[in-house]
Amino acid sequence: MSHRVLVADDDNVTLDVLRAILDLDEFEVETAADGTEALERARTVRFDVVVLDVMMPGLNGFEVCRALKDDPATASVPVVLLTARDREEDRAEGIAAGCDAYLTKPFSPLHLIEVLSELGLDRSGT
Repeated sequence: MSHRVLVADDDNVTLDVLRAILDLDEFEVETAADGTEALERARTVRFDVVVLDVMMPGLNGFEVCRALKDDPATASVPVVLLTARDREEDRAEGIAAGCDAYLTKPFSPLHLIEVLSELGLDRSGT
């Protein structure tokens, strides 16, 4: 059984790249185009991890992360923030929001897979 991943980013190219990377590593990928859609989907479908851009229309990634971590139904779902925002203040805000990992763009696909593995998600789906 593969792991189910929700990827939220308002850039279609980034969504396509992330889908391709994760598909190759046998993850089941669903996408959302903004923070509001991501939060709604994460609350209705059980995902094994949520990967969020920070700068999105509607709710930003920090807000979505905070809402997921504050909700007992989704608090245990790992959240990875994947963003171009790389200042220390941004990282601090991500940590304060409860993210499990903070990666900056441009990113290494191998590093993303390593981070997911460190969060307990691997190819075997266990």
